[in-house]
Amino acid sequence: MDTHTNTDASTEPNAKSEDTGRRSLLGGAVALGLAGAAFDTTAHAVGADSRSRGKSGRFQGKSVLVTGATSGIGRAAAKAFAREGAHVGFWGRRAELGRRVEREIRDAGGEATYIQADVRVAAQVQSFVDRVTSRYGSLDVAFNNAGIGGGKLPHEMTVEEWDDIQATNARGVFLAIKYEIPHMLRARRGVIICTSSSAAEQARPNGAAYTASKRAVHGIVKSAALAYGPKGIRLNALLPGTTDTPFVRPPGIPDAEWAKYKQAWGPLNVDGLERMAEAEEIARAVLGLASDDFPYMTGASIAVDGGATAGRKMIPPSGG
Repeated sequence: MDTHTNTDASTEPNAKSEDTGRRSLLGGAVALGLAGAAFDTTAHAVGADSRSRGKSGRFQGKSVLVTGATSGIGRAAAKAFAREGAHVGFWGRRAELGRRVEREIRDAGGEATYIQADVRVAAQVQSFVDRVTSRYGSLDVAFNNAGIGGGKLPHEMTVEEWDDIQATNARGVFLAIKYEIPHMLRARRGVIICTSSSAAEQARPNGAAYTASKRAVHGIVKSAALAYGPKGIRLNALLPGTTDTPFVRPPGIPDAEWAKYKQAWGPLNVDGLERMAEAEEIARAVLGLASDDFPYMTGASIAVDGGATAGRKMIPPSGG
């Protein structure tokens, strides 16, 4: 039920069917009359506090790689790592957005390099990892975040659609790890965080392909954590809940209407905090897991979903 990805990342959401589903749910939620004032992110400490935390420099001088960082959670994480002193190399297929994020980081005094790449293409993944490591001299942290959604019943989904979701979300994580690990083995240290989803724990009727791909990430992370733990490398999976990114927000929805929708959606779908996550909140979790604060954590799958998987409500806007 997360929203990472590839609108976060490198591809556009699939989707007439997804957009129709999102708009249908949007209308239903707003019709309940639960919407009032616009959602205020400052009430949840995403604003000034995140800027002040950036002064700590937990990643000062470290090299960090982020896949799927042209928008959403990936973009927020890339900017957060840079604020805390990291040299950030990131990819995504959408070059214009990638260059914009690169400029934003550099204009704020950080260091970042955008490289256009496709997580489904092994040669491009290898080239990206090698170029970032060569530029910054090491690879200390990797956040493998790129992914896509897709909401169709199994009998309505084409084989090509199924394969694309698996190739992006599961095979893409495998490829990233495959080419990141050799650099970390040479240094005998490193941290890898992979984006799974709360949908891996709470399936939807039309989410077979997406849930399968995100559960695959769990297996990859657990096995790799056992293989490389003795070499000083930690791997964990992050399971975001539904997050306010382009992954779930239908294009063209006015800000005021979207704020009303979110206000209505939260109590219906998230038992705990009763709201969507903000991308910056998920980014904080990424930085925490990647930092030295959790030196004994590896092979874990951590839900950051506002309590959604702890309860019984489950219907996300679409795809994640």
